[in-house]
Amino acid sequence: MSEQKIYNVLFLCTGNSARSVMAEAILNHDGAGRFRAFSAGSQPKGAVHPVTIETLARMGHDVSALRSKSWDEFAGPEAPVMDFIFTVCDNAAGEACPIWPGQPVTAHWGFEDPAAFQGSDAEIRLKFAEIYGQIERRIRIFVNLPLAALDRLAVERKLRALGRAADHV
Repeated sequence: MSEQKIYNVLFLCTGNSARSVMAEAILNHDGAGRFRAFSAGSQPKGAVHPVTIETLARMGHDVSALRSKSWDEFAGPEAPVMDFIFTVCDNAAGEACPIWPGQPVTAHWGFEDPAAFQGSDAEIRLKFAEIYGQIERRIRIFVNLPLAALDRLAVERKLRALGRAADHV
């Protein structure tokens, strides 16, 4: 009996305080046993946004190990080799990224930045919950793709299409 491959996935954003951290937590939960998720930023804020922590905790995620970190942590020789890298903000998608070892499949899944949203505390919490839901829907589709049965090009096409899909998937 052969062991099932565990795919390493990196979610990138500029600040690594909201969207990419949510994606990391959701995939580690929903893809447990098949996926190992990480997140990082090109210019990390140094702390995860408090409403990100609150939203994830409310949804049942373990938030104890979450932190804002630089993508440089994942570009060095000691870093885990990534199978997939997703940019989740438009700024990170346009930046010059490090050279990732292992030639991971890449795709852009743009989401509005809830940390930039202006409003009352209740409106801000609602915005974080909305973005959480959008990320969760895409990840649910991703974890159900038959990755082992698809060739690299087919996987890349599907993931990029998913990034362009409407958020009421």
